[in-house]
Amino acid sequence: MIKEQCLGFHETPPLWTGEQFGIEQFVFPELNMKRFLPKPISKKLRLGHQMEHVFTQLLIRNSTYDLILHNQAVKEEKRTIGEIDFILKHRETEKLLHVELTYKFYIIDPSISEPIHRLIGPNRRDMFFTKMEKIRDKQFPLLHSENGIRTLSENHINHKEIVHQACYKAQLFMPYNDAHVDITPLNRDCIYGYWLKFEDFENGDFKKYKYYIPSKSEWVVNPHKNVRYSSHFETLMDVNLRTLNENAPMLWMKKSDTEFEKFFVVWW
Repeated sequence: MIKEQCLGFHETPPLWTGEQFGIEQFVFPELNMKRFLPKPISKKLRLGHQMEHVFTQLLIRNSTYDLILHNQAVKEEKRTIGEIDFILKHRETEKLLHVELTYKFYIIDPSISEPIHRLIGPNRRDMFFTKMEKIRDKQFPLLHSENGIRTLSENHINHKEIVHQACYKAQLFMPYNDAHVDITPLNRDCIYGYWLKFEDFENGDFKKYKYYIPSKSEWVVNPHKNVRYSSHFETLMDVNLRTLNENAPMLWMKKSDTEFEKFFVVWW
């Protein structure tokens, strides 16, 4: 499954292209994935940390950048006040890049008026705008703080030579039967599916298909037939239990051996 996870990560488009919100998007170098044999990644890690391992393995495979630093803690005395995700060095230009990595799943809530505020986590516990501001206003400036400068100097890096970028990938899910909600200036290629409420999943056309509830490690992966799919009735009981616990599951819906859909059932 790790190879599929790596492919899913690599194929996920960036949430924006070029520079937006004062943040330049990192452009991942082209890779030949045919003979790629990734190292195992523990499923016990949080998905964000799994994606860091995926990023590292893919980056090592390319010939464009060298990995200089990864997950470097920035401390004030003995207290960790932040972390540097990646420092990369371009092999030809020798330019140093500080890359903050984010991989997210957001539903689009059209009840919110401002497009870039519409992206929220399926359980409404995180927001794109808040994360974007944290990268721009806290994580980038950290490297130029007294403690950040000292940390970089200890690794023989001059903070003045660093260019900041974000590798911000996301899968977006539109409201069920409403795929035209405005998300300008974000990338519509990131739309992977839709979201709906439990009462909508409980009824209608959903009854005639089969379902699989992927683990969070599998959220990155495109739906496929090589898992055990269950009936709507069986799945309904599982989904109901999760929603009662205020947990919005992702579902893969199998319409045929070649046709699948991916969506969230929300509890709120």
